Amino acid sequence: PFAGLALLMAALYGYAADQLSRRDQTAGVLSSTAVFATGAIAALALAFTFALEKGWLTVALALMVPGIAWIEAKRPLTALRYLAAGMVAVVLLRIGYEPRIVGRDVGTTPIFNWLLYGYGVPAASFWYAGYTLRRRADDGPARAADAAAILFTVLFAFLEIRHYMTGGDLYAQVAALGEIALQVGGGLAMTIGLERLRLRTNSIVHNAGALAVGALTLAAIAFGLMLEVNPLLWPTNTGGPLFNLILLGYGIPALLAAILAVSARATRPLPYRYVAAATAVILSLLYLTLEVRRLFHSSRIGPSLPTFDAEQYTYSAVWLAFGVALLIAGFFLRSQPARLASAAVIAITIGKVFLVDLADLTGIFRALSFIGLGAVLVGIGWLYQRLVFPPRSAAITKPANEPG
Repeated sequence: PFAGLALLMAALYGYAADQLSRRDQTAGVLSSTAVFATGAIAALALAFTFALEKGWLTVALALMVPGIAWIEAKRPLTALRYLAAGMVAVVLLRIGYEPRIVGRDVGTTPIFNWLLYGYGVPAASFWYAGYTLRRRADDGPARAADAAAILFTVLFAFLEIRHYMTGGDLYAQVAALGEIALQVGGGLAMTIGLERLRLRTNSIVHNAGALAVGALTLAAIAFGLMLEVNPLLWPTNTGGPLFNLILLGYGIPALLAAILAVSARATRPLPYRYVAAATAVILSLLYLTLEVRRLFHSSRIGPSLPTFDAEQYTYSAVWLAFGVALLIAGFFLRSQPARLASAAVIAITIGKVFLVDLADLTGIFRALSFIGLGAVLVGIGWLYQRLVFPPRSAAITKPANEPG
């Protein structure tokens, strides 16, 4: 009965606001219309609160935001824009009170569980509301909706991955390589998407969102992939020889980081591109190193396993080939970060050959290591001479008036 009464009040207030909006828009009429519109939305929210609970209340309140934005597009009242922002704040408070939406009854089915409704529906609602409000003005309410859309999208992706990897226990204390790999891949993909979106909208929120998601993903790479779950530091079961957790955790993120670096060439300052390129190179080196180690050992690798001569030599050969590939890519793309990354990789390889291979390798592998390094360095010198520092022509053209 209380929900029905609140719904009736919402209908009456909405009817009054609609009738007033058809009159001459004097200051008094505008104020009265805004008051009745506010009352209609407040009564509707009260009806939802009386009738629904837990997850359904969250979904209903979130769906009110695009509804308010749509009405504001038809009846341009400034009060409606701020009411939309207020409803965004209400949904945020509701999620903060219970992030699992429905307590322990989230469900165990991947993707299709209460996280989809509790985070996916608000995310889609806020994206639409931000787009609709931004068409009239890029003001505080529009930016609030855009910021909430980014936040709920990130939370939705993070929690769905968490739910899938832990069997539904969002508060599990374990974070394995597979979970962090999926989180990093998702973070990089969202950063690339936000980078493209900000170029279309020129929104400060989308720009800040791209930077924030990128920074969080970089932290997950540094403290997660490189330290907490790195198979070079901790014994890890990586799976099959090629399609394994190494590819998921280091190969795919390296490719995504490279795409981010290339896509930001003309839109971000040089330090941003350097960080993206360096992240791609480091992840690629880790991927190649771990993949070589996996091919020489079983699926469970770790720091305690012995390193064979052939394995040690393969590290040097693969690193050197990667450095040359970066150099060629830098020439074709005219990318200074790629050429600098190539120089860094080759310098690391040179250091490894002289400090590690010289001490550990024996016989044919030691000879091959130095011969291969020398041949590659000569080839790099020739490449630089031909492409970067081409020789000047020695021929001198005579002036036209000089006698033969």
